[in-house]
Amino acid sequence: MRTFFGLALLALLALGGVAARLRPRPADPRTVPLVWASDDNPARRDQIDLYNRRHPGQTLSLDPNNTGLEKVVVQSIAGVGPDCFDAGEGSLSVLIAAGIVEDITDDLARRGIVIERDTWPAVQSIVLRDGRAYGVPTNAAADAIFINKAMFREAGEPFPKTPWNWNELVSLAKRLTVRGPDGKAKRFGLLVDWNSWPGFVIQWGGEVFTPDGTRCVVDSPEAIAGVQFLHDLIYVHRVMPSPVEEAAIAASGGWGSGVITQFGGGRKAAMAFGGRWWLCTLRDRTQFPGLELTAVEAPTHAGRVFHGYGKGTFVNARSPRKEAALDLLAYMMGTEYGQLINDQADGLAPTRAVCYAPGYDRNPKFPEEDYNAVWRATLERSVPNKMSPYVNSQAANRILTRQMDLVKNDQKPVAQALRDAAREVNAEIAATLERNPALKAKWLAVRRAADAKAGAR
Repeated sequence: MRTFFGLALLALLALGGVAARLRPRPADPRTVPLVWASDDNPARRDQIDLYNRRHPGQTLSLDPNNTGLEKVVVQSIAGVGPDCFDAGEGSLSVLIAAGIVEDITDDLARRGIVIERDTWPAVQSIVLRDGRAYGVPTNAAADAIFINKAMFREAGEPFPKTPWNWNELVSLAKRLTVRGPDGKAKRFGLLVDWNSWPGFVIQWGGEVFTPDGTRCVVDSPEAIAGVQFLHDLIYVHRVMPSPVEEAAIAASGGWGSGVITQFGGGRKAAMAFGGRWWLCTLRDRTQFPGLELTAVEAPTHAGRVFHGYGKGTFVNARSPRKEAALDLLAYMMGTEYGQLINDQADGLAPTRAVCYAPGYDRNPKFPEEDYNAVWRATLERSVPNKMSPYVNSQAANRILTRQMDLVKNDQKPVAQALRDAAREVNAEIAATLERNPALKAKWLAVRRAADAKAGAR
């Protein structure tokens, strides 16, 4: 056993050395090098160029090859991680437990930034824990309904009037779905990325975790009903492609491939449920010539509420360049970065005030996009997908994804899949608490307080 651990340590050190050699090098050795691990969205180039122009003493570079959370954690612990990195909702517990992020509330306050005051509520939980900030939101998003104008004209359908509900969408999507004599769809009424399932849970009044995060409740009747509706869009209403049909129309290649390119090219769907950040890809007229789009507010079910989401950017607590990394986070909260995000359509600026400034509603470079107010109004009504601080988010997401994939492929009834998911996630919470006595003590205190409050009613 001792030999095994020795070999494992040597392997990790060797991998760390390789990672160090592969890290991006600064263009100018006289400046402070700063590495940002983020996805290879083409919008990153302009974001980085603007930062470097405003910070001549630093050279920010992108590392798009190490965006996986596990890679970032291992590299950071080994001392060769990026200076800053992106992570999504539910990642904060893992980052805190690994010791690679730290409380930067006071550092941000010295730069005039207060996350709870300045940013969209729907994305604050990505970077906040117990009222303290560990990073900043990078952008913000909430899904609406994209409309292919040409297909609506061909079908003689007017654009839907909002607010509307999902049953109205189903009726419209059925009229827009076209099948040939063999029953195969020539055009679907709707495309939805299956990863959007938390939004359906929220819309039907459900939650993945209790508000205090102590239990997974994705098996509630409300959550089951929301996922059942998403499943039925494929197998009952037949307005969305099944996985087999999806594979048949899948477009290949590039950042943002998959549902986005399926919608933009091939004339395979009249509507799509997606975010403003899709436009980073759909604006490409060489890839999508003649594409005419508009967008309307998404339908609702149990209330006019939507799922808000985004990413956060964090400072590597082990970086020797933390002050420079904090400069990057302050830049992301600034007006120039926010305006650039809005102009690029990389979601919406994380700082709310920028999205109400003159110039947001109409971008002169894209005058046809006269529907920017839809994204802002949707985000105003959005809430986050509540996560649990008592479980490794990656472990929980693996469980949820596995069960949701079974539902998508019609291999398991929705109710059974969600019951199994809740049971497995709650077992993972219990195992996590047994490994961490301090976390277990906190969990018990929260549960006792909740039980006492319930008993007092």
